[in-house]
Order: sequence, then structure tokens, then C-alpha cells
Amino acid sequence: MLLKKRILPLALSAIMAVSALTGCGSSSEKDSSSGEETTLTMWTIATESDSFHKPYLQAIEEFEKNHPGVKINMETFENESYKTKIKAAVAANELPDIFFTWAGGFSESFVSSGKVMCLDDYYKNYEKEISKAALANDIYDGKLYGSVTCTPVSVMWYNKEMFKEQGVEVPATWDDFKAVCKKFIDAGIKPIGTSVKDTWVLAMLHDGLALKSAGADKVTKALTKQGQSYNDPDFVKAANCIKELVDMGAFIDGATGLSNDEASASFYAEQVPMYFTGSWMGGSIITDAENPDNFAVAPIPVVNSENASVTDFMGGGSDTLMVSADTKNKDLAAAAAFEITRGVSKYAYLSGAGIPAWTVDYDASSVPALTQQVADIAGKATSYTLWFDTLMSSDDAGEYLTLLQSLFAGDLKPEEFAASMDKQLSKK
Repeated sequence: MLLKKRILPLALSAIMAVSALTGCGSSSEKDSSSGEETTLTMWTIATESDSFHKPYLQAIEEFEKNHPGVKINMETFENESYKTKIKAAVAANELPDIFFTWAGGFSESFVSSGKVMCLDDYYKNYEKEISKAALANDIYDGKLYGSVTCTPVSVMWYNKEMFKEQGVEVPATWDDFKAVCKKFIDAGIKPIGTSVKDTWVLAMLHDGLALKSAGADKVTKALTKQGQSYNDPDFVKAANCIKELVDMGAFIDGATGLSNDEASASFYAEQVPMYFTGSWMGGSIITDAENPDNFAVAPIPVVNSENASVTDFMGGGSDTLMVSADTKNKDLAAAAAFEITRGVSKYAYLSGAGIPAWTVDYDASSVPALTQQVADIAGKATSYTLWFDTLMSSDDAGEYLTLLQSLFAGDLKPEEFAASMDKQLSKK
């Protein structure tokens, strides 16, 4: 990636000048930071065990240094519980100044309710550092409402040494993948680590298989209610892939009761050879695995080559910071949303946790090899499709995760899962 000269950090006075602008994203009131410390509250899911925790702290420290007299109070929450909390906060009009959310369908109702501040005018200060394309999922009705940190993708993390011991190659197709799983099972090793308690982890695998079965166009149209039925053989096939893996005993024991932290710990400890999740796991492997060099990354295998290729990915710019429409410090909060996401983009990339959405205008020679591998894979992408529970509306996403748990538990057959999904997505 070509390096570009960084725009110097904006002085507070320059940001304050934005308040004179008119239209979406402008503010008619001045920030309350004249001579006294101003505290902005920010919610994120970057808990202490999360690989993005330190990048957020570094980004906050950088912002506070560039804006004397301003303090960012970051409160963190666990991923799944946060989804409920942020929805409740929007409904009760109790949002903090800045809040983490997921772009696309998840945040669409937040924006339409008028609870989120438009950032169009503020974006003018950063447009040379992050493209509108990178922010595409935060644009609603032609207006920008958030800023993203990274461009994560779903991938297959695997243990090279365990693969070598069993004499298996990285699978590129579904049949190859099943053969690899059977090889490990025959050797007494559960091949796939996952969490079904934190259902989004299982969804990382199912979403990827659905994409690699139905293709990007069909997935997008089905999930966004554009006339594509979910009750379709390609979606049934993806659900059947999960059933086949369950039936053959491919998943780690106790997956239904394990959190993501608990399940991934077995992968770092080299007890299971594969884990399907986002590109951010690279940072955790570096910090939590005893032998990080034993791990590598690959795309999720292709189920139907007529509809999809190995270069189709679930993911894209989704992890977002938005600003409450009711913040008392509009200009500072908007600046923080952009500059903290810019900082997280930088420090997450350097630590190995993420693929940057912002321009790389700094020395990136120290980026861990695992992250470089993900960046190389993502750089060859022919399509990006947001994850199911992000692309769909929040109500549809909640039902999807419930149905996926039922599919895993055997309470729903693949055909019943697809029919139930179609029924949910048929609701207005």
C-alpha cells in the first residue's frame, strides 16, 4: 500500500470553526470546552480480553494529546450483551456522546429514529485519509452517520503444525474441508473450535458457507428483502453443511455452553486445529498463543463454484463509531469519532488485530506476519458482503441467531431452517 503524507492533526480551533457550517453535521452551538476539562463518554466492545482494547487506549491517548482539556471516558461491554444495551439506549434516548455499533442494517433504525448525528460536514476534514467507499456501509439515504476502524473479513484460522502432523492440506472446497475434518476426527481430535453460546461465532462459519454456496448477489438480495427467497437450495445447502459437521462430530465438545473467549482459548492452546472467525483473531494469536508461528490463515472453502469463488468474503467496513444527536459537544464528539477510528485503524494494524480502513501513512514494517497474510488475502477479494447479523435489520438478525442455535442443536432440519429464515425475511 502506498504511503501518503499525513494531514497534521487538526487544532481544536479548526474543529470549532466547523460549527459555522450549515447543513447536515454542522452545529449551531459551541463546545463547552473553554478553559475547563470536557469529558466525552464513549461505549465500545473493546473489553480487556479483546485484541482491540489496547488500540483503542492508544487512539484515545493520541486524541487527548492532540486536544488538551478533553478526556474520553471509554466504557466497554461484552459483544452479545452490548447489542441489547445499545438498542435499549437508543429507545430510551440514553446514548453516550460516542458509541460503537455495526454499520448496515444493524444501525439503520438508530439513524432513522433521528438519534444519530449526521457527519457529512465533518468528513470534509478527513476525506483525504479515508475514502467514501470505505465508509459506504455507514451511509444512509446518501448521508454519512459514522466512521469505521478497519475492514475485517471472515477467515479460517488454522494450526500449521497440526495440519502437518495429519498430512493434510488447506482445504479450498467443501469436499476437501470435510475430508480434512474426518482425518482429524479419526485421529481423535475435534477439528473445529467454536462458540454456540456466543452465536455470532458459529455464524461466522455459517455465513461464510452460505456466501460460498449462494454467492454475494443472492445473499445480499435475500437478507435485504429484494425479492430473493431464502427458501432456496443454495441456502439449504449451507445449513446442511452445518448439520453434516455436527453429525460427524467436528465441533469442540461443549460448544453450546462455551463463550468465544473460552472456545478460542482451546485453539490458542493448540487443542483444536481450526477456528472460523474474523481477521481480528490474528492479534489475539500473537498475544495469547504460546507459539504464534504455528498458526496461519486461509479463506473459507467454496461450497458451490458456480455461484462463488474463494475470493468472495464476508466482511468489509462495519465496526463503527457514531455520535449521539443529543451530545452537548457536537464538534468535539464528531472529531473524536473520526480521529479515534483513525487511531484504532493504525494501532490495530500495527498490533496485528485489524486490516486498516484508513490510509497507511506511517511505518508499517513491524506489522505481524499473520496480519500481513490476512491483508494479502483480503487484497485479492472480488466481493465483500456484510455479515448476516449486520446486513439484516436488528429484529431479523436476532431471529437468525436463534434459528442458527436451533439448527446446531438439531431442533431444526436444514430445510426447516431455510423456511423459517424465509418466513422471517418476508415480514415487512
